[in-house]
Amino acid sequence: MRNLMKTAGLSAAIILTTSLGALAQGTGSEGYFTIYNNTEGNVVVSFYTNDGSGWSDNWLTTDALAPGENAAAEFHADSGSCDQTFQVGWLGDDNSEVLDEPVTIDICEASNVYLDDNEIYFD
Repeated sequence: MRNLMKTAGLSAAIILTTSLGALAQGTGSEGYFTIYNNTEGNVVVSFYTNDGSGWSDNWLTTDALAPGENAAAEFHADSGSCDQTFQVGWLGDDNSEVLDEPVTIDICEASNVYLDDNEIYFD
């Protein structure tokens, strides 16, 4: 099970990271992180994860992430792998989904995932 909540303000993201970030460290079964769309003009329409058992459904079930927006993500599971592969879908010129290259992150270490114009990284 997963939960993705869009947050509009920087203070909300800082509070979430400060108050929940410690819970994500060292746990593969339950973790929190924030996804940031730092692009100049690209809209995120989908976000998928894969722990080795196949791709998840789109985490962004209600809204897309416009440039400058962020979303808080929470994993819920009894057990799980810290290593997760994720893939971002961008809004194409014809309103289609354009998938980026898959990227592997350690969700036990990641507090923030940054989606830039030419780079995806985490800390």
